[in-house]
Amino acid sequence: MSDIFHEVDEEVRRERLRRLWDRYSIYIIALAVLAVAAIAGWRGYDWWINKQAAAAGARFEAALALSEQGKHAEAQDALAKIAAEAPAGYATLARFRSAAELAASKPAEAVQAYDRLAADASLSQPLRDLATLRAGMLLVDTASLADMRARLEPIAQAGRTFRHTAREMLALSAWRGNDSAAAKRYIEMLSGDAETPPGARSRAELLSALLAGSGKG
Repeated sequence: MSDIFHEVDEEVRRERLRRLWDRYSIYIIALAVLAVAAIAGWRGYDWWINKQAAAAGARFEAALALSEQGKHAEAQDALAKIAAEAPAGYATLARFRSAAELAASKPAEAVQAYDRLAADASLSQPLRDLATLRAGMLLVDTASLADMRARLEPIAQAGRTFRHTAREMLALSAWRGNDSAAAKRYIEMLSGDAETPPGARSRAELLSALLAGSGKG
């Protein structure tokens, strides 16, 4: 007797499922098609992004080769095109490399290029700090201490990625400007930071010795 009831229950369930399928099958199929289309679209987009990145990488390598061959004007043109057309990562690399190319022959234009990178809010803070630092390194022999402070003191503060090199540049600028008190302050910032790299610490100690030997310490 129980088998009969079981068969009836199975039949009722199948009938309910059939009715549900008849009523909602179009929606189920549509959702399935949309899911497949979404996955295919994402895979296609991912493939396209990877293809674009690979092409940009090849173009960037070609631009570097031109630079190494001494074809700097051609390298600059190639880098400018990459900066304008390539995905964000390679475009940023091209902009930094272009500024470095300019530094060899047109330092003033290189400083302007680095300043534009430093002011670009679309870049991460460490990249903007790096651009600021590179501009400061080009100016350390010619700019006033006041100018170097305006540029580098913000990135010389605790927690900033390139603070150690910024402090070195500031100490050197103060030394060149005969401001021993400022030079000592930046040297102390270096020596008091447990994360200061050994090379930077050694150079700070050397500059401190020069200050003491010159009677400015």
